[in-house]
Amino acid sequence: MTPPQLLLLTSALLLAHTLIQFASATSNEAYPPPYGLDQPWTPAADDPVPVRREVYGGGRIIDISHRYHPDMPSWESPDGLGHFLWLAKSIKNGELANNSEMKLPTHTGTHVDAPGHVFDHYFDAGFDVDTLDLDVLNGNALLVDVPRDKNITAEVMKTLNIPKGVRRVLFRTLNTDRGLMYKKAFDTSYVGFMKDGAQWLVDNTDIKLVGVDYLSVAAFDDLLPSHYVFLEGREIILVEGLKLDGAEAGIYSVHCLPLRLVGAEGSPIRCILIKP
Repeated sequence: MTPPQLLLLTSALLLAHTLIQFASATSNEAYPPPYGLDQPWTPAADDPVPVRREVYGGGRIIDISHRYHPDMPSWESPDGLGHFLWLAKSIKNGELANNSEMKLPTHTGTHVDAPGHVFDHYFDAGFDVDTLDLDVLNGNALLVDVPRDKNITAEVMKTLNIPKGVRRVLFRTLNTDRGLMYKKAFDTSYVGFMKDGAQWLVDNTDIKLVGVDYLSVAAFDDLLPSHYVFLEGREIILVEGLKLDGAEAGIYSVHCLPLRLVGAEGSPIRCILIKP
């Protein structure tokens, strides 16, 4: 090989090495990695391993909110929520700390509805999630099992025999048995309230917190009418997408806290049950 050919080969190798180093240094910034299911991590033998729990305090505290991840169901999406969380700043890229960013619909996963969700005049007037009554969202609650073969109609509500004075009820339905909140694709066949069931609840009970186990309190075929009945009076709070498969029917203390999102008609919410 002649000296000019050797010089040309050396230059080409140096250029290739530089390009590889540049791509390695910038790839994470251009395409930040998602968390959770998309980024498996194998700890070293001496590293601590995080433990994700459903119950705390020896079984006394039960988490009834779902984890957020790309494959969780999202309203009318066949492909789940998708990439919603990324590492915008990374220690590995020279930053002082890891800082994540996220973007997702406010009615995703376990979440709460405010009156402005279906009433535009309430939305304009500012009845957002920051105005919801924490006294309603926290206190004694009844977890009931709904007959598994039908939506929640007035007739079903009558059979549940919910006593007067009960203010918070979590309705466990066929949605829990089918594991719908664990499936990626949105399922329109979920169980929910029909308009007459919602009206019966408003007219005949003292319930102010209605909790359900899929993305909407209302059956897909009666979507808006049921929401109108529940939210028109601004006294009932709807908590949707609850994880109720790990608790027995009965009385608990429920605690649900939405984010204080001024101007938002919905918010992700963390809900727990505490056994008496």
